[in-house]
Amino acid sequence: MKIEEITRIIERFAPLRYQESYDNAGLIVGRPQDEVHRALLAVDVTEEVMDEAEREGCDMIITHHPIVFHPLKRFNSATYVERCVERAIRRGIALYACHTNLDSTPGGMSWQVGRMLGVENMQVLQPTDPADSRVGFGIVGELPVEMEAGAFLQCIRERLSAPVIRHSDLVRPEVRRVAVCTGAGGSLIGDAARSGVDIYVTADLKYNDFISPVGNLIVADVGHFESEYCAIDLLFDILSKNLITFAVRKSVNSRNPIHYMV
Repeated sequence: MKIEEITRIIERFAPLRYQESYDNAGLIVGRPQDEVHRALLAVDVTEEVMDEAEREGCDMIITHHPIVFHPLKRFNSATYVERCVERAIRRGIALYACHTNLDSTPGGMSWQVGRMLGVENMQVLQPTDPADSRVGFGIVGELPVEMEAGAFLQCIRERLSAPVIRHSDLVRPEVRRVAVCTGAGGSLIGDAARSGVDIYVTADLKYNDFISPVGNLIVADVGHFESEYCAIDLLFDILSKNLITFAVRKSVNSRNPIHYMV
């Protein structure tokens, strides 16, 4: 199957025009007309993921994070990014990323986590497209019933397999209205507060983010990787439902580069 046939399916769900100006989503290594036979899905392209792709006969790797985010000035194997790109070119392995376009598309990343946490009646937290209010970052919605705040944090920890959750003071004994933004969502705290949520679930919060939430808002940082591991299942569903004869594998070596001592 040609690469362009596969990327067309992905981009029909998450159009590249939805990506942010700083991003580098799309086909990074490979040509649209190249033939591929099996794809590996991961959060990041790493050397362990490259090993797995070669071992399993995958000639395409589809990730959430783009391996090339900043321009590369040289290829001398000095960094893992250079080594992975060099190796992909030599081995004929295509590299494709679906990043902020997968974050902001309707039904995308935050919607996926919202579903995992049982959030209902979801709407976009921060719309970004004046022509379509469904496009944007984060979601806001409600749990079926109120939950004790600590119990909901434990639910988050279990459902997202988060070893640690950092959170602000539990200023609300119970929560029901929830906002979620996968990845680094500190900039959306104000949006979450204005939407009247009880708790905002995101990642990569700074020290002051835990002090400054407006009103009776709990903020919870579940970890960047933990919030975005759902990309693998989301991409798997998109591809497996639309490409019956194309083999897609979920990486078993897609892992968090951050370790915790608990």
